[in-house]
Amino acid sequence: MKIMLGLLNLGGGEIILILAIVLILFGAKKLPELAKGLGQGIKEFKKATDHASEGLREAVAQSAPTAPRRLPPATASSPAPECAVSQAPPEGLSSHQNQQP
Repeated sequence: MKIMLGLLNLGGGEIILILAIVLILFGAKKLPELAKGLGQGIKEFKKATDHASEGLREAVAQSAPTAPRRLPPATASSPAPECAVSQAPPEGLSSHQNQQP
């Protein structure tokens, strides 16, 4: 209960005011029924979250652990084909003979 109050950041005065409003709205005869219903709802919620957490743990445990694959390191000695430098023309051909008209 302290965790919930810490999350809502409510002080003692605010809690008393909320309880007084609930008492006025629902009356003294209905408060035990409301508290019982609220308690059952919280109990069901906890049961459902525990069940979901258990199912998640089982699913993780059943899945086969896989080792991360590592890529081979890139080598600088072999340039990519689009980065290759053009070679000089073969012997006997001048550079102006290679050009297209």
